[in-house]
Amino acid sequence: MFTGMDEVGWASMKHAYGSAEDVPELLRGLASACPQERERALDGMYGAVHHQGDVYDSTLASIPFLFELVGHTELHDRGGVVELLVSIGGGDAFDDGPLEDGDGAEGNYAMARTAVRSGATAFIGLLADRDPEVRRAAPTALVRFLGQPEHVLGLLTGRLEEEEEERVRPALAEGLGLFARLHPASAAPAVEYLVELGAAPHDPGLRLAALGQLAGCAPDRLPADLVPTVIALLRARSQRPRVPDQPERPDTDTLIGHLRRLRPADEEGGHLLRTLHTALGGRTADRIALLKGQLSSDESADRCNGVWMAAGLLREWRGSYEELVASIGEQVVIEEQRLRDAAASVLETLFGLAAPAADHLAALVATGPEHRIRQWERGAPTLGAPLKALARAGDPRAVAVLAEVLDGPVVPPETGYEVQHLGPAAATLAPLLRKRLREVPLDALDTYDRAVPLLFALGRLGHAPAVPEMLRLLHGAPEGLRSREWLVRAIADALGRCGPDAREAIPALRELLDGGCAVAAAGALWSLEGDAEAVLPTLRRELVEEPLHARDAAEALGRLGPAARPALPALRGMADSGKVWLRASAASALWDIAGDPGPVLPALRSAWEQNAHTRTLLADCLTRMGPAGAPAHDLLRTELATPRRHQARAGGYGSHDISEDEQLLRACRAALDAA
Repeated sequence: MFTGMDEVGWASMKHAYGSAEDVPELLRGLASACPQERERALDGMYGAVHHQGDVYDSTLASIPFLFELVGHTELHDRGGVVELLVSIGGGDAFDDGPLEDGDGAEGNYAMARTAVRSGATAFIGLLADRDPEVRRAAPTALVRFLGQPEHVLGLLTGRLEEEEEERVRPALAEGLGLFARLHPASAAPAVEYLVELGAAPHDPGLRLAALGQLAGCAPDRLPADLVPTVIALLRARSQRPRVPDQPERPDTDTLIGHLRRLRPADEEGGHLLRTLHTALGGRTADRIALLKGQLSSDESADRCNGVWMAAGLLREWRGSYEELVASIGEQVVIEEQRLRDAAASVLETLFGLAAPAADHLAALVATGPEHRIRQWERGAPTLGAPLKALARAGDPRAVAVLAEVLDGPVVPPETGYEVQHLGPAAATLAPLLRKRLREVPLDALDTYDRAVPLLFALGRLGHAPAVPEMLRLLHGAPEGLRSREWLVRAIADALGRCGPDAREAIPALRELLDGGCAVAAAGALWSLEGDAEAVLPTLRRELVEEPLHARDAAEALGRLGPAARPALPALRGMADSGKVWLRASAASALWDIAGDPGPVLPALRSAWEQNAHTRTLLADCLTRMGPAGAPAHDLLRTELATPRRHQARAGGYGSHDISEDEQLLRACRAALDAA
């Protein structure tokens, strides 16, 4: 095995962490008799040689030896090697067509695809391999890389007639669905086969797999009673004896091992239903009904999978989710920790949409301190997901609990950021926040991390009694402190939000007008004393001479209103900028200063259409414009009628995606109401 591997110039090649001279050791590790060593080697291949999907020269050089590994049937864990080859060859990247040859990294991707396709005949024999995990990985590899559609279809259907393992047959159905998507001209026989597999008397898992694939390649062939059919199949599948999704694996300190420990108890069931949800996309009514069925299952694994899939729906699509969120809330008072933690984690990302679950969250938070503060083996403690979800939902019951946290021995750094969601009810927390700010050391490594969330909260509360503590930080933080400039900006912002009651900070803020925090200081000074002549020269200078500060300067000038008229020529030039955020900020400031919709509306429209993330800022501007913004109201109406959340990153998971999108919708409605 590995003939010629030592003759390869690995030391002259690269991977994600430098020299690739360690790749032969990783490849040999994949063939080890020790399961822990095999897992560490596979983790190393993904972590360095194929880091985050990248293809290096060492990745290309590894391909022949990976194929050699796959061909030795006496070796264990070859299914993972097949999946690695599929990923190196392109994974999902080629569903929409071939990658063009090119230089550098792009050329490496094209060469990797060519190399895997050149060896794809090796995947044929894997369909009947003695290892079920290899047989599960083989259909995707064949469909993606063999390049002989009729032959591939015959291999898949033939194997379906012979395969007896229930955990392997769904992978063959998935292969048929992938075939239909990649080869639409030859898809008809595959679709017909999927229709047959989706009906009785086939076993529930195979039928669920077939229905999920039909939803993706031929939705018109789905049964009219799709949701009740799927729920019935899910119930039937859950009542059957559970076959482990994976063979017993070693407990290793690797990323692969960590991800495996996070997987749901029924990973295959989750995969089957996730495939269907993904294919249904914007059919939110069907997906909500399906999720309610999942969340009412007697099997906690089905409910846990349903919770995570609900997160995907809520994050990507707009809709009426009160009943669904209430169903998720019911899971946080379940005794099983995996399910309870999953529900709390999802509710934490919903912000105001989590309100229907607030009673259950409050009940859980009241049961013990472990739901208020989460301690970790490494790193700082964090707020527990149930408490964070309750606070983000704006529920006043979170105030008393946050007060206990702030008055306790350990305060998670992010606590201050959650105060803003509680509105006026959070005012009682201000003295405790001030006390904690007073305790922040002036020159520690974590000064910035501890102080900034507290400053954020005190600023949002406009708590002027904390001005002495803010000035203590401003004057006492030494030069060279980590993130000192950002700390000073946070102090200036908090002082500005305290308004005229913070006038004792005026001398200190004036001293900042010539430094890197000039814009923040000028904005704060305007809030404190309302003297345009004192801040206008600084803001005009930063607008024109400091590109990195121009956007903040434009927004600060807008707050000055008509007093900032001398800055209009520069702002009009910025409204024609090729940089979309500068254009958006300039348009907003132009309205606030001059009240002339002429130069505002074209810049506003172009920025709105170019970057969805500017839309909340621009919708707020349209609110202030009132009837003068009517020519742009088609943008607002289109936004409100669009079912997909523009803020959500496809396939991503951002905890603020939903909050930002809901804020955009509120801003659009407010703008229409204001007109």
